Amino acid sequence: MSKLNRLFDILGDYTSTDTCMVAGKRNGEWQLYTSERFKTLANNLSKALLSEGLKKGDKVALMSGNRPEWNIVDFACNQLGVAIVPLYPTLSPQDLSHILNDAEVKVLFASNAELAHKVDQAIQGQQLSIDMYTFDDVADKPSYQKLIDIGASQEVDLQPYKDAVQSDDLLTLIYTSGTTGKPKGVLLTHKNILSNVEACQHLVPKDTTKALSFLPLCHIFERMVVYLYLSKGIQIYYAENLDNIVEDINDVKPQIFTTVPRVLEKVYDKIIEKGKALTGIKKALFFWAVNLGHRYQEPAKNSIFYSFQLGIARKLIFSKWKEALGGNIKLIISGGAALQERLGRIFWAAEIKVLEGYGLTETSPVIAVNSHVDTDVKFGTVGRVLKNLDVKIADDGEILVKGPSISPGYYKNEEATGEVIDQQGYFHTGDIGEVTVDGFLKITDRKKEMFKTAGGKYVAPQVLENKLMESTLIAQVMVVGENQRFPAALIVPAFEELEKWYKHKGISFVSREEIVKDPQVIEKYQREIDRLNTSFGQWEKVKKFELLPNEWTINNGELTPKLSLKRKVILKNTEEIRNRLYEQ
Repeated sequence: MSKLNRLFDILGDYTSTDTCMVAGKRNGEWQLYTSERFKTLANNLSKALLSEGLKKGDKVALMSGNRPEWNIVDFACNQLGVAIVPLYPTLSPQDLSHILNDAEVKVLFASNAELAHKVDQAIQGQQLSIDMYTFDDVADKPSYQKLIDIGASQEVDLQPYKDAVQSDDLLTLIYTSGTTGKPKGVLLTHKNILSNVEACQHLVPKDTTKALSFLPLCHIFERMVVYLYLSKGIQIYYAENLDNIVEDINDVKPQIFTTVPRVLEKVYDKIIEKGKALTGIKKALFFWAVNLGHRYQEPAKNSIFYSFQLGIARKLIFSKWKEALGGNIKLIISGGAALQERLGRIFWAAEIKVLEGYGLTETSPVIAVNSHVDTDVKFGTVGRVLKNLDVKIADDGEILVKGPSISPGYYKNEEATGEVIDQQGYFHTGDIGEVTVDGFLKITDRKKEMFKTAGGKYVAPQVLENKLMESTLIAQVMVVGENQRFPAALIVPAFEELEKWYKHKGISFVSREEIVKDPQVIEKYQREIDRLNTSFGQWEKVKKFELLPNEWTINNGELTPKLSLKRKVILKNTEEIRNRLYEQ
């Protein structure tokens, strides 16, 4: 990777014109974009945006799923010094309206009729002048293709506009989903993100040529990784949707993709379910391999005899896991939430290296990450801090970070900026952690999410939740108990598992509302919690729980777009239930 100063400098490294640069699946067919086609479309769109009156410093919003047009709009804007404002398709009308107003968006690109309608509703009756274009053909809306055609017909030299863009100029304005209040706009410059791309070059092996992308480009994690792929000339294939992800993985056969832990948990649970359906020697071998995998240590720590056994397990069992992920998978980068340690161990045992990392939108995003190199990984940690960052642990345990990838602050919000960036330039992450003796960063909890029981003991809910999520019977869980006598858990059961259990016992499967009140089910979950509670101190153990009939969702405002719990929303929605838990 040559030294880059502006994001669009990445495109200068592309010389091949006949291979795929990015691809998107439309109606079951892959649409391939060569680097030559991509650059031509981006340049034509830049020309069209200039003809529409856009200038350096303006904001363009993008509301779309992952597709090549997302990248084309991104590069067309950033080479003019126009900042992209990514919008999650799941945003509430109130948050959408706030962002469009706050960012003073001039142009908006929506992927389809549904999202265009959502934007129309959000800005109805407001004094907003936004030109909207759609990627798909939508009645009464001008199309993105129309702009491309306008630009293609114009003779404009883009070089002076590119030359005017500096590394410290705003590249993107990302509104954090947050758990309370209105979303805040995080300022990220070309330098911020490129410094992160540069510091993460070591994550991807040199022989990697093909990646699949399905996490939202609206989130800085996936977006930075896509820039990382582009900087290394790796072909990027965008999955059509999560429903067909297995089909797309087997079609593309990627060597790498990024994910969040919840997806890996579901993959693992489905593999275990298939193992349970086996019989005889095949079933015995399967679970022998699984138990072996859970005991996997960092590569250098495994004994010769263990490695011999693992070689057999890989040949007989784990090779099929790799086949299920396309056959060529080498790396999976996991972020957005804590990864269960046992999952990291077993996937490495299966020769599928899961690299757990850590970061925030405000840090562009990666602060630390494990490596695919055998001597540079430590399970239960988020890896070593990137070489261009300085991390220190405050007296209260909070992780503070300083370096070129740290955001200048929040848009039009000096007060909020001052709350997170101190006078020495350190960003206060709000996470509690420690650095191990061998230099790995370990996250123990969110500073704002830790709570004190009535007995004055601190409880770190995420540690408890991560342990409870090891159970295949638990789909979602939140630990509560601030100022109460003991911690308790709100649990959304894995209803698919319960349905199988009912069937095995010859009992008719009833409604979810009745299931969560079934004494047999409650007793089953009590045994599970007792089993998982054993490694915690007496003050930390979950003493009571309540089973909930409905999942927490993004649409209901209980989850952020990266599937993190919106704790304050859930606490408000479950006030009556929690009161009942602590009545006796």
